[in-house]
Formats: sequence, C-alpha cells, structure tokens
Amino acid sequence: MVTFTKKVGDIMGRRLRLRDLREDRDLTQKDVAEVLGTSFQYYQKYESGIRQIPVDRLEILADFYNTSTDYILGRTTIREPYPQK
Repeated sequence: MVTFTKKVGDIMGRRLRLRDLREDRDLTQKDVAEVLGTSFQYYQKYESGIRQIPVDRLEILADFYNTSTDYILGRTTIREPYPQK
C-alpha cells in the first residue's frame, strides 16, 4: 500500500509563493480575486492556506503570472512556465 503525506511546509510554501507573485506585480488580494472571478474573501483563503485552490483557478493564476502550476504549488523552484508543444 502506498500512502502520501502532505508536508507541513507545502502549504506554507504555496502561501508564500502566491503572496510573492502578487506582490511582485504590486497587486492587492482584491485585484487577483477579480482576475480569478472570485470574491476577495475566497482569494484571501487561498493565499492564507485555509482553502485549496481549485484546478481551474490554479491554471488561471499560472497563466496570469506566466509560470507553471508546479511553481505555484511549490513542486519546483523554476519560475518559468513549461515550453509549449
């Protein structure tokens, strides 16, 4: 049987990545919420780690920030998006 465990740092890393990406563009949480088509409160919960980011919104964020979903999720330190096929 294979089990997967979530590292404590995973959520913290994701929170910091979202905040850093947002702050690098001098955006507010409200600005990013509008890009995602969600409320400020929902986005705030994504950034604070209270709520998981739905895949469709994760894709929007990756495209908006010109990065990969893996970078946002803390699975890689490479900020550039993957090459298109």
